[in-house]
Amino acid sequence: MISKRWLLIAVAAPLFAHHAFTAEFDAKKPLKLRGTVTRVEWINPHAWIHIDVKNSDGTTTEWMVEGGSPNALLRRGVARETLQKGMEIVVDGYQAKDGTNRANGRDITFADGRKLFVGSSGTDAPYDSNEK
Repeated sequence: MISKRWLLIAVAAPLFAHHAFTAEFDAKKPLKLRGTVTRVEWINPHAWIHIDVKNSDGTTTEWMVEGGSPNALLRRGVARETLQKGMEIVVDGYQAKDGTNRANGRDITFADGRKLFVGSSGTDAPYDSNEK
């Protein structure tokens, strides 16, 4: 028999996993990352894009970029195959509040100039001035 306590934890866990933008990211710290895709995690509640960013001293830093849910991305034309390992992209987004190499991605620009919105909607994320 499942206790009420375990049932409550099981039901509440997905609620904690999905967060408002302001809980983790800082709208006052926009950033632009140019890097190479190393991995894409197509998981709920948010997809994660991992990129290697070359630093000015020649070293590389791995960044994790949060996107919208896989379902939301699919509706915008972003499929699992859209972002391939080794592909160079530019990410416009916002830095994590804790200063780690995590960002909330807003837009991705491909080498050919195509631009995709990959952000989460309805999370209090700031809007682009071009979007209104």
